[in-house]
Amino acid sequence: MDNANGFLLLDFFNMGGIFMWPLLVFSIATISIALERVIYLLSHDLRMEHLNCQVMDHVREKDIDGAKDYLNGKIKKFTGARILLALLNHAGQTEQLMEKAAETEAKNCINELESGFDFLTALGSLAPLTGFLGTVSGMIGAFKSIAEATEVNAQIVANGIYEALITTVFGLIIAIIAMVANSLLSHAVDNFAAHAEKSCSEVILELAGSGY
Repeated sequence: MDNANGFLLLDFFNMGGIFMWPLLVFSIATISIALERVIYLLSHDLRMEHLNCQVMDHVREKDIDGAKDYLNGKIKKFTGARILLALLNHAGQTEQLMEKAAETEAKNCINELESGFDFLTALGSLAPLTGFLGTVSGMIGAFKSIAEATEVNAQIVANGIYEALITTVFGLIIAIIAMVANSLLSHAVDNFAAHAEKSCSEVILELAGSGY
């Protein structure tokens, strides 16, 4: 059964023509980037709640050094620890300076998290366009065959159109995967950014209320 399916997939690929090759490259790139980003985001935990609670406890006890030590121990696994640590490194300065330090570090973190997202967006646009181009090329070939045939029948027309539409199908599948992956990953990063901003605001208010 697997061999039959493998042959059928290869058969589709061959019938799609030369434009199936760039679509193959696009499909590999899409899956590779999406998987790499998922693994990266999972290995750099984006949760902020636990970090925020621990830091707030230290701040309430006026133990800034303890909060920094805690964050230094979490910095490799939790992306948010970098942002809160940048903020605490400016504790005692003005609220504007603390906000600026946290904002700068947050931008760096988000840029790292979103690395590759532009490629997913580009692949989501290029794949269907390449598929449509393959379809147009296939349709030209189909009409050429019709023009050269001494006797036109439904099979000649159907086979030409069938082969021409294969690239469109593959292009749309790749585009859907790229767009869904980009949407889900972007949502995760946006959620992280919102929680990070909230956590930083709470810590700054607590520092201000504690007299720092």
